[in-house]
Parts: sequence; structure tokens; C-alpha cells
Amino acid sequence: IGSSADPLSRLEKHNRPHRGYTGKKQPWKLLYTEKYSSKKEALIREKFLKAQKSRSFLLNLIQNHSAG
Repeated sequence: IGSSADPLSRLEKHNRPHRGYTGKKQPWKLLYTEKYSSKKEALIREKFLKAQKSRSFLLNLIQNHSAG
């Protein structure tokens, strides 16, 4: 869960060889995105999603988005 003006570029960076959490857990796949008109809105949504602490909530969000 994160925010970026360019999610595909961010994904590429995560999948390049490097040290750190994202470097150790490769490969990453982009499963879901949301678009917001301002960075402030995006960060509020990111904070909400991170606060859920529920894998089932996030999986449901992804599955319902894909079915739409």
C-alpha cells in the first residue's frame, strides 16, 4: 500500500535488485490502483487502507474492483 504519481514506475523500482524490504520480497505485482485529484486525498486514503490491518478487507477490495 502506497501512493505514487506513477505507479508503474514505482513497481519497476521495487522489482529492481536492491537492499531493503521491497528488494527481498520480489517479484511485486500491481493488483489494484485508485486515482485521486490531489495528493492530500490520496494520502488520506492510503492512511485509511493501512489502518485496516485486515488482509480479508484488502482482498475483498481488490476482488470487487476486478469484478466491476
